[in-house]
Amino acid sequence: MINSSDFVKRLEKILEYYSITATAFAEKMDFNRSTISHLLSGRNKPSLEFVMKLLQKFPEVEMNWLLFGKGAFPSAPENRNAIVTPKQKPIATKENPLDLFSKENSGAENKTIPINQNSKDIERIVIFYKDGSFNVYQN
Repeated sequence: MINSSDFVKRLEKILEYYSITATAFAEKMDFNRSTISHLLSGRNKPSLEFVMKLLQKFPEVEMNWLLFGKGAFPSAPENRNAIVTPKQKPIATKENPLDLFSKENSGAENKTIPINQNSKDIERIVIFYKDGSFNVYQN
């Protein structure tokens, strides 16, 4: 849980470190001055958007220090990109695309689905092709 008064002190320390006013900070952060004023007075707690934008615009600020007071400010150079560095490779890449339509992935390929004669009428069937085109069949 974020302690509002401690968060205000850390936000004031950021303003002091960069030698900027609350107005200049609001402009750099692309927030209204009233939003910054409410944060500095302790009236409002920071939103996720505010925290993420602050971490992006001010790389010396660490998330744990900003929210919980743990760590140091300004951060050490090796810790500055720790938040945005992905920890594992994505599963599907351009070199290794994920094939969702291969026979290995189709579990219902040989299963027959009984059709109920009292079922609803089909309005439209859309078929998508690998080249990005498609056909629409309407009833």
